[in-house]
Amino acid sequence: MSNSGTTLTMLLIGGYRSMVEAAQAELAARGYEDVRPVHDLAIRAIASGADSASDLGRRLMVSKQAAAKTIGILEKRAYIVREADPVDARRKCLRVTAHGFDMLRVAEEIFDELRNKWARQIGRTQLEELEKHLAELIGTDPNRLDISGWLARDLDE
Repeated sequence: MSNSGTTLTMLLIGGYRSMVEAAQAELAARGYEDVRPVHDLAIRAIASGADSASDLGRRLMVSKQAAAKTIGILEKRAYIVREADPVDARRKCLRVTAHGFDMLRVAEEIFDELRNKWARQIGRTQLEELEKHLAELIGTDPNRLDISGWLARDLDE
């Protein structure tokens, strides 16, 4: 295997994709077959305070229109609801439903299971070292919710 930057990048992306695809398949097996990775990110952003399409778009780094489309899908599938703003009755705010929080909890359990599988494959100590080194290299909050928008962004904008 090459020791190039490209190889490292592809391994990191491959690890991310492998874990996300396995989690999505397991979520489907547990009754959440309608969840896509961007939906999880959107629900997490809403749970952390994104209460409008504009705010969700900024947090996910997507257009307001893309955020509105995602909101429509999540609302139709009962992961979120729109409620009257307690301060401004003309405005609707987004809120995660119990169903949405249940899905997030199940997804977290699945990611823990996948992490444990990796620990069994390479050893718990090696995985903890890998996580420690990645945390040192990343140097910022790893809990970025804008990954889908970042990957899809148009650099000519």
